[in-house]
Amino acid sequence: MTNRLKIAAMACASALIAGSVAAQDAWPTQPVHVYVGFPAGSSPDLLARIVTEPLAERLGQPVVIENKPGAGGVIGIQQMLAAKDDGHNFGTTINGPLTTSPRLVADLGYDVEADIAPVTLIATSPLVLAVGKDGPDDLAGFIEAAKAEPEALSYGSVGQGSGAHLTAELFADRAGVEMLHIPFTSYAEVTTAIIGNEIESGFMAPSAAMGHVEAGNMKMLGVTSAEPFAQIPDVLVMAGQAGLPDDFRAELWNAFIAPAGTDPAIVERLNTEINEILADPEVQGKLLDMGWVAVGGSADELAARIKDDTQVWGAVLDRVDAK
Repeated sequence: MTNRLKIAAMACASALIAGSVAAQDAWPTQPVHVYVGFPAGSSPDLLARIVTEPLAERLGQPVVIENKPGAGGVIGIQQMLAAKDDGHNFGTTINGPLTTSPRLVADLGYDVEADIAPVTLIATSPLVLAVGKDGPDDLAGFIEAAKAEPEALSYGSVGQGSGAHLTAELFADRAGVEMLHIPFTSYAEVTTAIIGNEIESGFMAPSAAMGHVEAGNMKMLGVTSAEPFAQIPDVLVMAGQAGLPDDFRAELWNAFIAPAGTDPAIVERLNTEINEILADPEVQGKLLDMGWVAVGGSADELAARIKDDTQVWGAVLDRVDAK
């Protein structure tokens, strides 16, 4: 290549970079739309609003929540991807549509790796193992009882393939026990069944169990997070207890995502703004009141979490399918 051609090529590259920077400086040029795959007033919806309200102030444009409920959050992602690809349409999602739905939902309509650009993890929430007031007093006693007679202990969940169901199956695999799954449609039904001695146990959000524990009708034997959960600091982490591996962890999470092909500068801007929002103690307090811990992190870290959890829950689904 001659010097003249080299100079021309460099000039073109510089122009492209300058154009991208200029476009980023001007972004956003219109209201930003964030798709949520659950109805208004739901936990994923409220969590999204906690983040997007201060985000709107930082971006200088309205941030409009687009509630598109259905298929466990899948519809929200589908609608985000169907929207105009102009750098102003994004989404928040729980982990299922990115990790287990590719296995569970026919005609999903998107490829997670090819169609989704991770922006940042927003928050995580553990589950607790809850039993009735007359159940075992600790995790070791529960596992001992489960081993004594396979499937003698039953557990409730909020549905086949739900986080509660798959967490119980992950626990059973790691603990070397077999339990009987009884699906329900809500945590309220699960707790009622536990209190009424219709089932022995269930994995559930801490908030679903706390009131019943305080009333003396249930006990929490452990929490599935890697560290103690601030809402229930006296409940032991299950990892490393009663023969469970030290890396045992099962968390629900919520993340901010973009369509693949979104300008990397926009993704970086959103990542920076959202991480700064999550560092605000007031925001952290609002999330904790809902049972969530603010996390944040890089886009690459979210991509790794999606990949790792897809592998973990894929193995659990294999176990469920083999039964």
